Amino acid sequence: MSGRAAGRRGARDGRRAMRRVRRVADVRRAIARWRKQGRSIAFVPTMGAIHAGHLSLVSLARRSADRVVASIFVNPLQFGPHEDFRRYPRPIRRDRIAFAKEGVDLLWEPALEDVYPPGDATRVRVERLTEPMEGTSRPGHFEGVTTVVLRLLNVVQPDVLWLGRKDAQQARVIEQMCRDLHVPVDVRRAPTVREADGLALSSRNRYLDARLRVQAVTLSRGLDAARALLDRGERSAARLKRAVRAAWRDARDVHEDYVAVVDPATLQPVSRVKGRVLVAVAARVGPARLIDNFEWSAR
Repeated sequence: MSGRAAGRRGARDGRRAMRRVRRVADVRRAIARWRKQGRSIAFVPTMGAIHAGHLSLVSLARRSADRVVASIFVNPLQFGPHEDFRRYPRPIRRDRIAFAKEGVDLLWEPALEDVYPPGDATRVRVERLTEPMEGTSRPGHFEGVTTVVLRLLNVVQPDVLWLGRKDAQQARVIEQMCRDLHVPVDVRRAPTVREADGLALSSRNRYLDARLRVQAVTLSRGLDAARALLDRGERSAARLKRAVRAAWRDARDVHEDYVAVVDPATLQPVSRVKGRVLVAVAARVGPARLIDNFEWSAR
């Protein structure tokens, strides 16, 4: 089914047909028209390769605002020199159909020059929160994230921004950026969507063959083991980390990047759990680098 046909079907189902635009001026015109009508706007930024996790963000966005804007932009600034920018999946036609069926009103697919115009010389950096975990493993990554997200926000100017909890550090960094720079948007996090066996949905799961897919599940199983210890009263961060790693022991293609037990607000490591805690992991499984986490607090 073509994107146009999906839009017609959405209209028959009682939803508005999705409009696709590329240029900044077109986005701003659509937003201005909705603002004149008194409409509220929710925004879901993505890099495409849409899966059920992205669609859950759209579903929540539709309930939180009158209109939903989504974007697809594979941001080169957040990829390191040896990362997967060139092979990152880009199934654009399928993505368009999925967004149209889920009820996106406006899909923005900017070209590189729309986001980074010729002569571009501005970057956005959030300190401290970007240094541990992903910041250690992927230098410069978060500067790319904050720079692109702020630019997208400046164009869309939404009331609500929806992010996924799987990217917990990214969400926390963006929250801080919006607070520090007085960006008038309500940043909300949606629960991680998982396969039936617990594997967190990720666009990079496409890199996994059947054998690697079985091993990738050990990331969530390790987190489940740590959560079970916390529920039973364990408070030692070292023991929680050992429980995570024990679940990976027989997965020969799972190579640890980090296992972290941190304060969810500061992202600084803790040695003992005293309140809320974020347990986060990153590992390479064959060609895929995967992340997962959970946040826990005593009841």
